[in-house]
Amino acid sequence: MAGRIPRGRKVPPEVIALFDKYVDNNVRHLTKDEAVAMLCKEFDLSSNEAENLFETFDKDHNGMMSVWEFQQFYTTVGNNAHTMVEMFKKLDKDGSGKLDLEEARLGLQQQHTGTGRTLVPKEIDFFLQTTAGKDGIIDLGEFMNMLHRLKMYKADAPPENVKLKV
Repeated sequence: MAGRIPRGRKVPPEVIALFDKYVDNNVRHLTKDEAVAMLCKEFDLSSNEAENLFETFDKDHNGMMSVWEFQQFYTTVGNNAHTMVEMFKKLDKDGSGKLDLEEARLGLQQQHTGTGRTLVPKEIDFFLQTTAGKDGIIDLGEFMNMLHRLKMYKADAPPENVKLKV
């Protein structure tokens, strides 16, 4: 199933065209090394950044990237991968390759929702709680997923007396 597209889902032509540049014999999956090389070349990422994103988007953890998994990457990141990585690096003050909650909080305070407004503190807490693992750390892939969710988030600011549910 790794290379098959789930029924009822159409992969945009630009995603297929980009992915197919790296495919042999019309087999629509890439090994980890092939996928990392593609992510480096097409999205101007370092090997470490590409490997981190591969691990994030290899949803079935089979060591391969299917066209469907690549579509998830492309939908989440698009052509903004390099910009998102630079934002992540800027926030990663200690250079650990991961954001602690305070580093991520500073980044979210600078971001805008899908409607163009900034987040209120309780929304920032909500995004951090739903993104960070139990260790309170956010890696590059989780950060990109969080930014994608934020772009899609179009709710009005919650009233001050309402608690957001995780």
